[in-house]
Amino acid sequence: MCEQIEGSQAMARVVAACRPDVVCAYPISPQTHIVEALAAMVRAGRPGRAQFVNVESEMAALSVAIGASATGARAYTATASQGLLYMAEALYNAAGLGLPIVMTVANRAIGAPINIWNDHSDSISQRDSGWIQLYALDNQHAADLHPVAFRLAEEVSLPVMVCVDGFVLTHAVEPVDLAEQAQVDAFLPPFAPRQVLDPDDPITIGAMVGPEAFTEVRFLAHENAKRALDRLPVLAADYAAIVGRTVPAIVDSYRSEDAEMLVIAMGSVVGTLKDAVDELRDDGADVGALGLVAYRPFPFETIRAAAAGRSRVIVLERAQPAGSTGVVGAEVRSALPGGPPVHSVVAGLGGRPVTRSSLKTVITAAQRGELPELSFMDLDTGLVEAARSAT
Repeated sequence: MCEQIEGSQAMARVVAACRPDVVCAYPISPQTHIVEALAAMVRAGRPGRAQFVNVESEMAALSVAIGASATGARAYTATASQGLLYMAEALYNAAGLGLPIVMTVANRAIGAPINIWNDHSDSISQRDSGWIQLYALDNQHAADLHPVAFRLAEEVSLPVMVCVDGFVLTHAVEPVDLAEQAQVDAFLPPFAPRQVLDPDDPITIGAMVGPEAFTEVRFLAHENAKRALDRLPVLAADYAAIVGRTVPAIVDSYRSEDAEMLVIAMGSVVGTLKDAVDELRDDGADVGALGLVAYRPFPFETIRAAAAGRSRVIVLERAQPAGSTGVVGAEVRSALPGGPPVHSVVAGLGGRPVTRSSLKTVITAAQRGELPELSFMDLDTGLVEAARSAT
């Protein structure tokens, strides 16, 4: 049923339809509306047997999810920004134990300085924690990714982050076609855990592993994570057939089949990028867009195929670790040895708008061969010089 609804409310409704057994969370903007809505639904008896656990911190939220999942419960939580960092130790534990927890990350910048607005600094910082990371393109996509995330997590026994741009999507009110309970039930079977902690049959999990086997543990985790790339498009297609709409799974290609230049981005900025591509195409520019949905595990073969024959590739970076030429760009470069030049463009940090005009300026500069390997979109050089002179 299509409703005019806030993104957070839409995600909460679909998560509830996935019938989690345990929902645990600690409020932090901009994800709070999601767990508030879930708390209200649990109190009202929907979903039926779910428990909502109030905790004292984000670390506790994921720790409760780990305990619940290890005892055979379908577990869900949500967080953002510093809250995700507070979970860091537990993130690695959840992945290492192979627990199929689903967590919504309402992407938000990391301080200091304090910034509550959107970029991808939080989830990108945890890219190596062993979690699958999926990035929503819009609120419809965000809602549709959650049932797919639960099914994927439970099939490959790995936790999944559904990353959703904070405020830009979580607080935006727009039409979303919400899946009916029967549709979600048809796609997502009851949780059948692979491992269950049972007091009547005690076992140890997460025990010490020495040098003689730790490499093999990590190798097997790597192999298992790669399986997600095979299953994800199949599951998304199955869900799409039930709900009657496309659900992008690995990438979302737009006017790129015959494009000379390719622009890669993640998250809601892909919508603005598509508008910019339309305008540039109208002006005769030969450019296409590629929305990257599955960032972890990284789809090297898909990117390699998408970039084949291009003159150059531009990657919009929504996070920028100091001293790096771009995190996502580095992945793209490693996928294209001997391939086209790859330009990392840092854009939209701390919630700065990424406009069609700015995107067109960057793409036009690349066409002229004037775009460096790393650049910062809309950089206020006057402010930079003032800060330099003050130190």
